[in-house]
Amino acid sequence: MDRPHRLAPPRRAGRGLSRSLHTGALSSPACSSRAGIVCLLPCSVLFAFALHNTLGMEPRTLELFYDVLSPYSWLGFEVLCRYQHLWNVKLQLRPTLIAGVMSDCGNNSPAMLPRKGQYLSNEIPLLGQHFQVPISVPKDFFGVILKKGTLNAMRFLTAVSMEQPEMLENVSRELWMRIWSRDEDITESQSILAAAEKAGMATEQAQKFLGKMTTAQVKDKLKETTEAACKYGAFGLPFTVAHVDGKTHMFFGSDRMELLAYLLGEKWMGPVPPTPGATL
Repeated sequence: MDRPHRLAPPRRAGRGLSRSLHTGALSSPACSSRAGIVCLLPCSVLFAFALHNTLGMEPRTLELFYDVLSPYSWLGFEVLCRYQHLWNVKLQLRPTLIAGVMSDCGNNSPAMLPRKGQYLSNEIPLLGQHFQVPISVPKDFFGVILKKGTLNAMRFLTAVSMEQPEMLENVSRELWMRIWSRDEDITESQSILAAAEKAGMATEQAQKFLGKMTTAQVKDKLKETTEAACKYGAFGLPFTVAHVDGKTHMFFGSDRMELLAYLLGEKWMGPVPPTPGATL
């Protein structure tokens, strides 16, 4: 079995710790005297103080509503998967049916307008290079976007999210790899099975989820998640919902992650932060 595409950036310890901790002592503005003299504290004391403050902070919840039909969802997905180990956040992946979102708000796919479709076909490869995601436009772009859809794929991911959520990231990524990197099918059961196996899921387990795609529980869950996105105000995907200090903030698209970082008070280091395993 091929190894799944996955990211494994290291978990951080102590958000906000300055690299100058390695010097052995740090200046503390809080202990400056009236004469402007800054006292120095041992780095062990400052480290313990900063780590205590960080560990005492509850992670902020980020909900990512996405559909593997959307290439921009893939870009946003990879960025948040990279930063979930660097920011003080809890990422919740929410498989959503983009067709349901578009229908609910009366929106249409950008590909419906020929000029936009041509623009997207030129922009997507460049975005892939910038985000370091191996994305390319399928040969039958309009057929994939407008006709085939991803109902079965999103039902499968919904079943995974309900019973084996630890596999959701890898399986989602493999489905994107099939449609948006290798120009392969994701509508047939055997195609979905192949993606799940490549992601590292046992064949027996993947077949079990295939059998659950048509159950009322899975159908209702996907509908519920799609309706939740609509209630938040989604008019397309990806749609990120940040829960911060009792307030809810919405971000559309994959190009507003720097604004999300600003809201969270976290450091933005571009779409590919300098951590091991951050690229596909």
